[in-house]
Amino acid sequence: MKKNFVLDTNVLLHDPYAMYKFQDNNVLIPLVVVEEIDKFKRDQSEVGRNARTCSRFLDNERQKGSLNKGVELDGGGTLKVLIHADPIEIGNVPSKTADNYILGCAVKCVNGTKNQCILVTKDCNLRIKADALGIPAQDYRNDKVEFDELYTGRDELLVTSQKIDELHERGYIDLPEPNLFANEFLVLKSNDNPAHTSVARVSPNGDSIQPISAMHDVWGIKPLNLEQRLAMELLLDPVIKLITLIGKAGTGKTLMALAAGLHQVIDESDYHRLLVSRPVLPLGKDIGYLPGDVDEKLKPWMQPIFDNLEYILSCNASDGKGQPSFQYLFDKGWMSVEPLTYMRGRSIPNQYLIIDEAQNLTPHEIKSVITRAGHGTKIVLTGDPHQIDNPFLDASTNGISYLVNRFRGQRIYGHMTLTKGERSELAELASNLL
Repeated sequence: MKKNFVLDTNVLLHDPYAMYKFQDNNVLIPLVVVEEIDKFKRDQSEVGRNARTCSRFLDNERQKGSLNKGVELDGGGTLKVLIHADPIEIGNVPSKTADNYILGCAVKCVNGTKNQCILVTKDCNLRIKADALGIPAQDYRNDKVEFDELYTGRDELLVTSQKIDELHERGYIDLPEPNLFANEFLVLKSNDNPAHTSVARVSPNGDSIQPISAMHDVWGIKPLNLEQRLAMELLLDPVIKLITLIGKAGTGKTLMALAAGLHQVIDESDYHRLLVSRPVLPLGKDIGYLPGDVDEKLKPWMQPIFDNLEYILSCNASDGKGQPSFQYLFDKGWMSVEPLTYMRGRSIPNQYLIIDEAQNLTPHEIKSVITRAGHGTKIVLTGDPHQIDNPFLDASTNGISYLVNRFRGQRIYGHMTLTKGERSELAELASNLL
């Protein structure tokens, strides 16, 4: 039997394609949701663009028939706009909020049909209210991943001592197991000599295992643990065009990405420029209301980047390469910072692009960023899925977790989850204890 799914506004603003992702079931959109979407249509943020896209989709479906009666979708389901106008009552007093109108529609749906009716919303408080009314409610799960089972970028593998020796003598060994991903790192342990170990990486084609390359300091930054060592391997590999680094504060994600970028832009001339961006505000709001020009508007939000640059330059100064200020990098055209909201519609060729704090992006926003990459561009996304400012995202639904789950195994993609903080003993204690 088909199910009825009542969609909240935040679902369609999160993913305007959501109405097409419920297979052959019935999708019901309360009229108040359409009114709420209309309020966002002039917004220049990603939310506003999603609102306009959703309105176009609804208008296209309207041309097929009456949305009041229901329009058949290509997947076999139907799309219907509910015009029920009575909100639920709380304490016998009507509370005329949009949420309560949506709940009112869901209550009528539950009582008026034999089909199972489910409210779909990314608002946990609305799910609680629905549960109190006896209405089944769930989060939007189409882009949800199991964070506890998320691909980490490395694994352990038991092999013979002979295989480890062969790896270093020949420079590769055949892939011993079929369920390994391209560019996945492996800690090889001998099953007959526990002290005999090595670290290797699955080849980009996924057909062999190769030893990792020798590592040296990059702009004065030296990996302090194995995870950082493996992350730097990916950052410096010209074959890898997309990298995700996930980890808690202090694990070195942004620092290593910047150092590797400066090395490849300035020392190796592999890219024209190092371009750094991050979500300026939760939910992708614009920066227009802030005073000053673009640089002055961005400074408070980009200060963590500038702090890392100052540290890199201070570490590098002893080698005679350091500059008195990171502003020199911008003046020479080697580096720039831009708000993420300005990237839509652009083509970005031959650049080293870092997206910091990517856990605050939705899967749709992540797609919008990555599809900007032109020929020769490398993209590095860093983030901590446990520190999310977006009220409708969590560790399982944010864009960077979704990206890791979808891209693992691709030959031009690499990932590393970092768990050990190296910022300071105090920072590591605070991260673990508080």
